[in-house]
Amino acid sequence: MPATFDIVAIGNAIVDVIARTDDAFLAEHALTKGAMQLIDTAMAESLYADMPAAMEISGGSAANTLAGMAALGNQCGFIGQVADDQLGKVFAHDVRALGVHFTTPVRAQEPPTARCLIMVTPDAQRTMNTFLGASQFLPKEALDRDLIASAKILYLEGYLWDPEQPRAAMRAAIDTARSAGRQVAFTLSDSFVIDRHRADFLKLIEEGLIDILFSNENEIKSLAGVDDFEEAIAAFAGKLPVLVSTRSEHGAIAVVDGERYSAPAAPVAQVVDTTGAGDLFAAGFLSALLDERGIEDCLKLGAAAAAEVISHYGARPEADLSVIRDALFA
Repeated sequence: MPATFDIVAIGNAIVDVIARTDDAFLAEHALTKGAMQLIDTAMAESLYADMPAAMEISGGSAANTLAGMAALGNQCGFIGQVADDQLGKVFAHDVRALGVHFTTPVRAQEPPTARCLIMVTPDAQRTMNTFLGASQFLPKEALDRDLIASAKILYLEGYLWDPEQPRAAMRAAIDTARSAGRQVAFTLSDSFVIDRHRADFLKLIEEGLIDILFSNENEIKSLAGVDDFEEAIAAFAGKLPVLVSTRSEHGAIAVVDGERYSAPAAPVAQVVDTTGAGDLFAAGFLSALLDERGIEDCLKLGAAAAAEVISHYGARPEADLSVIRDALFA
């Protein structure tokens, strides 16, 4: 059956609440700078009450990637759980306004829609405190299997591997995509996620269930259990058809069928907020890959999309990514 969607992603349906803070605020609230931690309802309410004036923007790692891909003209679908509340309506409106297909049934009962409280310090580092809320209750029954089977790529968000129901849903989605002959892409998301689920992730790789793996330098080293980046890349290069790893200002590399490619970081006038950099890198890379461009071009578009999103607050692009792409490949 021919694919009718370019990509379908499964991820956390989250509304980001972003505020500018300083290191003293992080210390006062015992927050680990630059990290993501999961928080409960009580801490979500307490931390939100203490935050400076903030802005609310629909987010979630995989949804951010789709925002970039939709802007680049790709046909996208999203599967994620929101509650029947105001933030749930905000999320659904925002993702559909991007042109992304989103029909996951809302959850009628508690807990409320997920939110991520993001503290951005003057050095542009973001410290994320995530209340997963309704998103951690995505059941297998909510999967649109026809939608998954109709997409060239199934994209899975590592952050959603923590809760039991979404983990089971993503396993079922992998089976559906595989049965339909589609590719599976997976983003490792965070070193803390890897610490909790390393065995699962390694098993997915060993069983050949991942075609495209996205990581950053720290994540791939964590997954390999080594301190050396090159050693970590070597550990997985032969086990994945496509391995991609970003290295912040040092650019990014990809190993495809054993052959290594690299690209520098795209220039940016001022780094304002690194939230979403990895998400938008994946968007650019996958969009170029779907456009059947060479791997170096995939890396370049990924870097350009990441550079755009770190030049302003928020994890979704503000500039027209299609214009950036066309200028890059002119």
